[in-house]
Amino acid sequence: MKKGRKKKYSLIGFFIIVLFTFFQMYSDRLFTSLNVNEKDDYTFESFDDEIVPNITTSDLKVTYIDVGQADSILIQNEDYSMLIDAGNNEDGAKLVDYLNSLGIKKLDYVVGTHPHEDHIGGLDDVINNFEIGIVYLPDVITTTKTFEDVINALENKNLDITIPEVNSEFKLGEANFRVLYTGTDTNDLNNSSIVLRMDFGSNSFLFMGDATSEVEQKLLDADIQVDVLKVGHHGSRYSSSSSFLDRVNCQYAIISCGKNNSYGHPHQETIDKFNERKIKIYRTDELGTIILTSDGNNIEINNIKTDTNG
Repeated sequence: MKKGRKKKYSLIGFFIIVLFTFFQMYSDRLFTSLNVNEKDDYTFESFDDEIVPNITTSDLKVTYIDVGQADSILIQNEDYSMLIDAGNNEDGAKLVDYLNSLGIKKLDYVVGTHPHEDHIGGLDDVINNFEIGIVYLPDVITTTKTFEDVINALENKNLDITIPEVNSEFKLGEANFRVLYTGTDTNDLNNSSIVLRMDFGSNSFLFMGDATSEVEQKLLDADIQVDVLKVGHHGSRYSSSSSFLDRVNCQYAIISCGKNNSYGHPHQETIDKFNERKIKIYRTDELGTIILTSDGNNIEINNIKTDTNG
């Protein structure tokens, strides 16, 4: 009996030694991903097969609507929709028809970048005909009938104006927005433009309204490197400064302007800057409505003719 017990204990001891040896051999591997400092803070190394942040599950569609010498941009993701600007006064009814044709019932966000007629002209029609969520306008007012019509439409539906704060953020489905700029310049309303950055997966977009090079200089230290730039002020010489374009470093530039417009937009010196940087230009006066579709990694660009230019 005693002999048998000694065998048993020897066998147990043997397994303990094996387990201890195994632990010593592989303990380093088990803890290579974990670094512990004196304050018990934990940092984990990243691995190639880890989940990448900002994964998207549905496509994003950005439609630069042909409203002639004006601006209007529709953004859609999942069941959410957003409108940035609404063209001229005479574009309003046509814009409403176009949005209806897409089956849109609600606009979760409406942005009037600044109170010029070619950006908020059709906004009262849009407000009157759709369910509206949040309305962003800059902190400036004008005495024009166009602006008054927008205010009356908001009051009739008991909607408030939200004045965005710089660096504030909001989401549209899986798209993330950040307010990069909003001004109070009543002498040059272009420089009161709300400037927005949108990120969707690894794709990024910048919406400049009519901001001029004066605003662009203020944005040089901001996070403005993007894939797609909605060119400020319809491609005029007063926007798209060289230092700004170098910082943005975009692949695609979208210019919203009217065919044979009286301003000569886009100005040739602006076009030359984009060409020098090998940035692909898409213009509504040449292509009509321009549609960008992103899956979070790749951007597909198409154009269609729409009856939206009043």
